[in-house]
Amino acid sequence: MKFFLQKFVPGLLLVIFTTNFSVAQTTRPADESFIIENYYKVKWGFADEFINLWKTNHYPLLKKAIEKGEIISVSAEKPKLHSGEDTRWDFKVTIVFKNAKLAFDAELTTPYKKQLYPDLDKLAKDEQHRFELLLAHWDVMVEKIEL
Repeated sequence: MKFFLQKFVPGLLLVIFTTNFSVAQTTRPADESFIIENYYKVKWGFADEFINLWKTNHYPLLKKAIEKGEIISVSAEKPKLHSGEDTRWDFKVTIVFKNAKLAFDAELTTPYKKQLYPDLDKLAKDEQHRFELLLAHWDVMVEKIEL
């Protein structure tokens, strides 16, 4: 019996530990991040003004949400070439939220407005002007797929 315990129990314990470790890895919760792409179509000739207003007024709020851990990342793109008017977009922002609940929280950045913008009336006017430049805006929920 002593021979059995010395020879086989350590190996058996290793198998049990390894099996439990790999089961624990596969049952770990999946990535809960939630991705939304925001597309903006702006009046001809006003894309740069729109982007500058977005960077000045909205991006700092998103950066604050990144600092707080509510948003994982924010990236922006604009096309190098133009497309047909029906498919044209001028500015795309991709936001990776920590989870879907935060992505749909309409008040997510509201607490940061007073911190970042002491003159909320000016912010409201600037944001109103930014939206006056828009022809269309749409949000696309996306998910990554394994290739």
